[in-house]
Amino acid sequence: MCLGVPGRIVTVWEEGGTVLARADFAGEERRICLAYLPDLAAGDYVVVHAGFALTKISEESAQTTLAMMHEYGVLPGAPPPGSPA
Repeated sequence: MCLGVPGRIVTVWEEGGTVLARADFAGEERRICLAYLPDLAAGDYVVVHAGFALTKISEESAQTTLAMMHEYGVLPGAPPPGSPA
């Protein structure tokens, strides 16, 4: 089973003609490829599969999803401050 944990893009750069990014997934940063969504920028929220950003989502949707994942124990720890209860 694959969980679609929303990630927030921290930084974007180009490497060898490919747009890459570092994204924060509930406190864990990962390098991702933005080949399918090259216009994303720092601060945007995405859903990633196999290292590729597939969908841009709103911050509200990302925060709601993360809060629910914390509530149901899918993600460790408490939800970030300011996220929906």
